[in-house]
Amino acid sequence: MATVGTPPPPPAAKIVVEQLTAFDGSDINDICDAAEAAIVDGGGFGWLKAPPRHVFEAYWRGVLLVPERQLFVGRLDGVIAGAAQFVRPPRNNEAQGHAATLTGHFVAPWARGHGLARGLTAAVEDAARAAGYRVLNLDVRASQSPAIAMYETRGFVRFGTHPRYALVDGKYVAGHFYTKEL
Repeated sequence: MATVGTPPPPPAAKIVVEQLTAFDGSDINDICDAAEAAIVDGGGFGWLKAPPRHVFEAYWRGVLLVPERQLFVGRLDGVIAGAAQFVRPPRNNEAQGHAATLTGHFVAPWARGHGLARGLTAAVEDAARAAGYRVLNLDVRASQSPAIAMYETRGFVRFGTHPRYALVDGKYVAGHFYTKEL
């Protein structure tokens, strides 16, 4: 009689974080799907409801056209599952020219727990350092507890809270502002 053993564990998911400069293959659909899933789950980086697909596609294509922005994506087994944007300050703002911003950061709910959020944050931090920035700023809804914990673990320091940062379902949600010296 053969002994039934424990099946082998599934292979580890392949995680890749990279700067995206053009959409290839299914990239535009993948990023729209992942962002929509994040929005539906309540982490929509500003959106409360997913916009129509043509608006979403135009938004993502537009991000790639803005010279002050770099788009980083996190792939899980080759599929875009999250993103973050590195934003340079306007050129005419010399006084704040030392500080860049991390924005548009999300990971689809189905891809959480693999380190994509940390990887995307690290990629933006690395890009900011490489570009000579000394400070990286971000803001986040107070309701995004896992994101807040991750940012604080990475050394971001909360410097303020806006009690009426967002309006969700007719109720105010506070937002926190973070900074990190690079």
